[in-house]
Amino acid sequence: MPSMSASTPVPDARTRLATAAVDAFAARGFHGTTTRDISTTAGMSPAALYVHHRSKEELLFGLARVGHLRVLEMVRSSLAPLADPVEQLGQLVEDFVRDHAREHTGARVINYELAALSPEHLAEIRTIRHEIDVVVRDVLDRGVAAGVFTTPDARMTALAILSLGIDVARWYRDEGRWTPDEVAAHYRLLALRMVGAA
Repeated sequence: MPSMSASTPVPDARTRLATAAVDAFAARGFHGTTTRDISTTAGMSPAALYVHHRSKEELLFGLARVGHLRVLEMVRSSLAPLADPVEQLGQLVEDFVRDHAREHTGARVINYELAALSPEHLAEIRTIRHEIDVVVRDVLDRGVAAGVFTTPDARMTALAILSLGIDVARWYRDEGRWTPDEVAAHYRLLALRMVGAA
């Protein structure tokens, strides 16, 4: 096992707990994971989690909130340098899918363990998810208005496109057949075909 050099930063306790929680939730699910599992994986005492988080649920909420806010910022940034709805949708889908492939373990946890959140925490995550949906829907609406997209229901199409991208986190594996870039490029093509873009 390689030793850490003096210049290698040691992750702080919250970061170690977050990383351990993602791995544990991905392997065992939220309900199958104990706080001891998380603390032990992080190399800390069994009570360490409660020093930084009130509960296992609050830790999951923190992961979900940070992850969803990061994705919201990413999809907004995907559109910023572009004006054409076709290019915007293509870039947004590529970035969204590539991210869900590269970060598949964390993305799987924050998308498929949401039922474990309290009603208040779930409502906050749903609000952020709605904002992501609005970004995609706005691109579709502008594309339809410009005559470059054809879809009978932009809202449903936005949900379909996002669902396809999110599901990449469920099946993607690092040792699999395709790279994140290959998956992203293919999903771009699929999304543009869904809306009838030339």
